[in-house]
Amino acid sequence: MARRLTLTLAGEAYEEKDFYLEDLRGKSVLIAIEPESAAQRPDLSHLAATVGDLVRNGTRVALWWPTLGPAAERRLEAALARAGVPRRRRGTGRARLGIIRVSPEGDPCADGMRANLWEALRSEGLSLIVGGPTGLPPFPEAPVALAVALRIPKLVLLDRHGGLLGPEPTRLSFVDENVLETLLRRGEAEWSGLGDRRGLLVAVHGALEGGVEAVNLCAPEAIAEELFTYEGSGTLFTAGDYCRVDRLALDDYAQAERLLERGTREGFLRARSPEEIADVLAAGFGATICGRHLGGVAALLTAPYEADRAGEIVGLYSINRFKGEGVGERLVSHLLAEAVKRRLAFVFACAVDDRAKLFFARQGFERVPARSVPAAKWVGYDERRRTRVACFRRDLRPRRPERS
Repeated sequence: MARRLTLTLAGEAYEEKDFYLEDLRGKSVLIAIEPESAAQRPDLSHLAATVGDLVRNGTRVALWWPTLGPAAERRLEAALARAGVPRRRRGTGRARLGIIRVSPEGDPCADGMRANLWEALRSEGLSLIVGGPTGLPPFPEAPVALAVALRIPKLVLLDRHGGLLGPEPTRLSFVDENVLETLLRRGEAEWSGLGDRRGLLVAVHGALEGGVEAVNLCAPEAIAEELFTYEGSGTLFTAGDYCRVDRLALDDYAQAERLLERGTREGFLRARSPEEIADVLAAGFGATICGRHLGGVAALLTAPYEADRAGEIVGLYSINRFKGEGVGERLVSHLLAEAVKRRLAFVFACAVDDRAKLFFARQGFERVPARSVPAAKWVGYDERRRTRVACFRRDLRPRRPERS
């Protein structure tokens, strides 16, 4: 059985961070900070610690920094040194920070610049790219151009305003390319309260069109939370259709089990034994985000209910970052299609959480008494929980036309 999450918040955060570091290992990341944010003398400890974690993880980090003078660069270098970077990947000797200076007239994507960048990344895992006088080349256009030219898969933009806020205002934690294109239609950004960030949105759209897989936008002090936690702190932009639902692959089981345990701790899911969890995983489906992140899980259990030709939706859980992006709806829709394919008579689900009850009602499930679901459901079921549980059922058999 896969290693289990501890029940402490610290243990949970560590596991999430470990997952994201593994995803970034051996890849390149470009982190760029806007001139206004850097000029405000921010606390650089969070940025430096995150860079240190990435470099020690085996991730190549290019750090874009505006020209603000020697004093600002010394503050950055001191913060990086306190975080243990840069340090040579082989041997114990300290390495100097590789700095590449780009003049306003210079091409940041020129062959010479690429060679210098690789030399620093190969030996130290980190290179500092400093813009020309008065913060030029511009932000974020120049970092975007560099990420596109070098085909860097992840671009992180550090902006003092953080991620996008919607009309309520609520944080738009996830935006795929289709939503972004909608925001960029005439007047849409302004109507959504994002008119002052239209230029940034145009640049992000250019990055995604140019082949960058994902762009993270967050405040400098919140970079670790954005990169290393499910919740995030800013906005994650991705290209194309962000979500694909399919049967869980064997290599998805460990991550899916972590999500099930998280849902249990939050009270959405009931506690299950290791054997029961294995059964859920074996019948499980996952919503994969951006081709690799498992954003939600659910299973269609049928074995206990063969006599009733029924299926139960269990273990439905999606991480907070994607709750508002329709992941749960996609999972349920896929499970219903699977149930029809298996010629089931009906599908049911049980819930104690009020939000889960509303969710199933919105998906066309009818609330029914406990006797309307298979009796096998209640064998060995906790009686105290049964008094609180609500049952929902959706019939799949075609209705007979009424006689006139």
